[in-house]
Formats: sequence, C-alpha cells, structure tokens
Amino acid sequence: MTDAEILSTDPYWWSTSPVSDFPTQSLPEDLDLLVIGAGYTGLSAALTAFKLGAKVAVVDATKSGFGASTRNGGMVGAHPRVGWNTLASKFGDAAANKIFSEASDALDFFKTLIFDESIDCDFQECGRIQLAWTPIDHEQQKSLASIIKSKSDVKVEIVNKANLESEIFTNRYFGGLLFPEHGSINPAKFHKGLLDSVRERKIVVLENSPVKSVVREKNTHKVFFDKAVVSVRKVLLATNGYTINQFSWFKKRVFPVPSFLIATEDIDPELLTKLAPGRRMMVETRAKYSYFRISPNGRKILFGGRAAMKPIDLDLAAKRLKTLLDDIWPEIKSYKISNVWTGNTGYSFNHLPHVGKHNEIYYAMGFSGSGTVLAPYLGAKAAFQAFDDARGVTGYSETSLKTRFFHFSSKPYFLGAANFYYQYFVDPKQRRAGEKKAA
Repeated sequence: MTDAEILSTDPYWWSTSPVSDFPTQSLPEDLDLLVIGAGYTGLSAALTAFKLGAKVAVVDATKSGFGASTRNGGMVGAHPRVGWNTLASKFGDAAANKIFSEASDALDFFKTLIFDESIDCDFQECGRIQLAWTPIDHEQQKSLASIIKSKSDVKVEIVNKANLESEIFTNRYFGGLLFPEHGSINPAKFHKGLLDSVRERKIVVLENSPVKSVVREKNTHKVFFDKAVVSVRKVLLATNGYTINQFSWFKKRVFPVPSFLIATEDIDPELLTKLAPGRRMMVETRAKYSYFRISPNGRKILFGGRAAMKPIDLDLAAKRLKTLLDDIWPEIKSYKISNVWTGNTGYSFNHLPHVGKHNEIYYAMGFSGSGTVLAPYLGAKAAFQAFDDARGVTGYSETSLKTRFFHFSSKPYFLGAANFYYQYFVDPKQRRAGEKKAA
C-alpha cells in the first residue's frame, strides 16, 4: 500500500506551494513587540501590531510555517469543539454565550483577512459536514443544532440519513450536521500569503532562531538567543503545539498531540464526484476524529485523524489511516497513497484556546485542533491586548489554561496511557457499533 516509489513523508501541501528562502536579517533595535512563532497566530499578531503603529518583528525556531500552519487539513470553521453546557459549567453562562456568539466573528475575520490581504489560498465556501457514526450521535447533533441557533449567528442544518447520499456515498453514517458557511483552503498557500503580507510591510521575520529565555527587567524584556541578546518592550508567544521547554509554564498547560494525514494518489474525478457529491469538508463524530476532503485540484482525497495519540512510525500511521479510509469508501481500496505526514496540535486540558498574559508575556494558544480560523483570529486579539486596544476583548480570555497533576514533566507522558485506553477500549467499542449497524 505504501509504495516507496511514490510515498513522501512531506505534507502534500508543500508541493503545491514551495516556500522560497529570503535573505538573512537581524532584529531591529527599539522593538515595541517581539512575536515568537511564525505560524498563523504569530503572523496575524504581527500584522495587527503593525497596523496599530508598533515596531514589530517575528522570530521562529525553524522555518516559518514549518509546524501545523502548513500541515493541517485546511478546514475552515470556528464553531467551538466544546458544547455550550460544558462551557457554562466550567466558565459560566456569560462566557459560554460569548464564545458561541464569537464563532461568526472569527469566521468573518478569517474571510476578511483573505480578501484584504489578497491571499490566493484556494479558499472555497464549500461547507463542512459532521457525520454521525451512530443514531445516538445524530440525535445529539439535533440538540447541538438547536443550541447553536439559539446562541450564535452560525448557520447550521440537519441532514437526515435519507438525504445523506447527496453529501457522501457510503453506508457508514446515520446523518449529519451541516455548516454551510464553513469552507476550505490550501493551508500552505494561506501561510505564504500571510508571510508575504508581513514581509511587504518590512516586518523582520527571523527564521532558525530559537529563543533560549526571556527575562523581565523593569519595563522591558531581555530575549536571549544563541549568540545575541535583545531588549524589547513586549513579547507575544505564538508557539502552540511547538512550545519549547524554556517556556515551562506554557508547556505544562498546552501539550502537543500528533495528528496524522495521508493523501491518495490521483483518483478518477468521476469516482470522486460519486463518492463526495457535496464536495464538503467532512468530519466524524466517533473518537477517531477522522476528517477528510477532496484536494483543491479535485484529484486526491486527503484524510487525517488519530492514528495514535503519541508519535509513531509514519508507515504505520499511513496503514491505519488508509484502513479507515477504505472502510468508508471501499471503492478506492486499490488506490495507493502519495503522502503521509504528521504535525502537532496544541491541546489544552479544557480543549479550548486561551488568550491572555503570564509573567508579562502575551499569548494565544491551546487551539486543540481548531486553529485554522481561531489561530489568526486570536493572534490578532492577543496583539490588541498587548497594546490595550479595546478590540482585544474576547470570550477566549475567560477560559483558562490549567495543568494537571499527571502532567509532571515537560513531555506529555500521560498520552501513552490515553493512547492505550483509546486503542484497546474506546476504538473497539465503536468498531463493534459500526459492524452492528452495517449488519
């Protein structure tokens, strides 16, 4: 299945949007803001700070966008991963209402950013459908739709099983929840567009420059690199699932969970039209967290999910994901995969992002798999907050980043136990439910 002659471990997106090198730069003096992390969050924060009149620069430990910003599935939507009742129980009704109502604001911000910055990223408002793995899941979708309609301006539609064939050709699901205003992008092209916008404004982006430490001194920060020390007025951390050990407070609260993705070789377009007539972004309700779509060029299926909750060999990840894909669409069993890759999602224990300040370092992180829209949106919010701008107000400052007693190291060793639990208890139970309904 994973033929060595065609299999690449680079993200499929990288071949569609090669990143060009740019000249080595040095950090300017007298910086108002230094942004650490050059993904969606950091670049959006830098653009926002620049528009506020700040002198800003961005640094990254590796290549700009090397992390999740160019490795994700390119699914565009801002609806919270956590239900309203759960939000209300943890943070209160008011915070839950703010977060739900903010979903449409975040999506509008994202679409406006693409338009205002003229970013060519294959954006399509194709809609996204959540597919119900069991009848119980579909009943819960109906309840969720009612809450979304009452608490936000987000458009949502119930798709019953009888009408599901207009969206996807398979017998695996019992209905769906459709978000018609959600969409899709090429994530690497979106990142390149953001980076181009930053560079056009002469904002310095310094790559391959890991920060060793940040020390607060009176009204400034001293930022230490391998061979340099700079003084800056404000610091904004935008590293999410790639936060290094030097930022231990954040590392204890936002931990990396790997997501794995595959891309198939080119498939007959007529077959793809049969399999996915709705051309939606597609996600599942089962705990595998599978998400899949047709590539922007209309020739491949891109499929991601939880092949494991800890790093594993990419060949094994490819086999696991292809097995899931073939179970949904047996018609493509004979097709090989062209790419398999992985990237870190930055998870918080609440499964929600947070925007705030710790030890005078501003931050936006913990996107928990919802960063395509929320990362640039909340990156801007963090920049507004750094300069005391009222536009920084967000319900995501009323969430929290808390650690847990079992996260006692800089590495999330507890994910090994979680991986065992899902692999040997949750997944078999859901698989049996799938076999039962198929029978």
